[in-house]
Amino acid sequence: MSIKLDMPSIRQLAEDEGVGEEEVKSVLQASLLQAYSKFPGALPIARVEVDGRGNLTIWGKEGEDEEEVDCTPEDFNRQSTKFVRSALRQLVRHMEDEKLFGSFLNRRGQLITGTVQQDDADEGNVHIAVGDTEALLPRREQTPGEEYRHGQRLRVYVVSVDRGSKGPEIIVSRRHPNLVQLLFEKEVPELATGDVSIVKIAREAGSRTKMAVASRIPGFNAKGAFIGPGGSRVRSVVSELGGREQIDIVDYSEDPARYIANALSPAKVERVDILSREDRMAVAIVANEDQLRLAIGGQGGQNARLAARLTGWKIAIQTPAK
Repeated sequence: MSIKLDMPSIRQLAEDEGVGEEEVKSVLQASLLQAYSKFPGALPIARVEVDGRGNLTIWGKEGEDEEEVDCTPEDFNRQSTKFVRSALRQLVRHMEDEKLFGSFLNRRGQLITGTVQQDDADEGNVHIAVGDTEALLPRREQTPGEEYRHGQRLRVYVVSVDRGSKGPEIIVSRRHPNLVQLLFEKEVPELATGDVSIVKIAREAGSRTKMAVASRIPGFNAKGAFIGPGGSRVRSVVSELGGREQIDIVDYSEDPARYIANALSPAKVERVDILSREDRMAVAIVANEDQLRLAIGGQGGQNARLAARLTGWKIAIQTPAK
């Protein structure tokens, strides 16, 4: 015996969802085969066949060497509508997930804005509603000390987009260095024109960021472009980062000695001696103990640590020998 499927509805579904009719049939066959396997007396080897007119038949056999027989259960016809509807719903959800996955896959490495959602069952992680979907801000990607309130609008950086068992899994970040870069791209039009560029960022989220910038136009003040009139541009970025993070903007230089001196700002460096270019080791000389403390910085030498990460050099800091 065979079951008659509603092919006009199936074809309409395929058209609405932008998928091929054969793919819809494939999903239906898999779902109906799974349903058949739960029937008492179901043959161990079975397959579902759907012809061009929508007639569905289940063929099965006891062993590989035996001949196939029509094993469509007598009451399968009565229950088939439920199975077909279930399969179609699954297909629609799958296609919606695929569309969502594709749209967010293109936004990986970009900035998105969402709304903080509370989830008491997922302590430690923050859920961010973005349109019709939800992104996850895990603890490891949160800025230390930053609080996230339900309903708060938040800009986040898309770290990864993967397929999950319950749909697309979108991981976002508030501590990634690229978040700082993308925020500046919204504030500094000279970045879009290519007049200035961000060479590198070293960040300890929630506390301090050092950013090296450069200009392709001789004499153009790259630092000034990022700071903005009266400091408006950098203040806007700091505000987006929660208002507590310090941002040091320094000039990049091809000369490592000058670059290291700039990176140790706000300390005033008297000179930088290159000890080994191969091992990228240098010593920065500052005038006195006050400048030494400023160059090293608080929080376990944060200023020196970020300067080393920014330049890629191992930097010793000393006062002049007496």
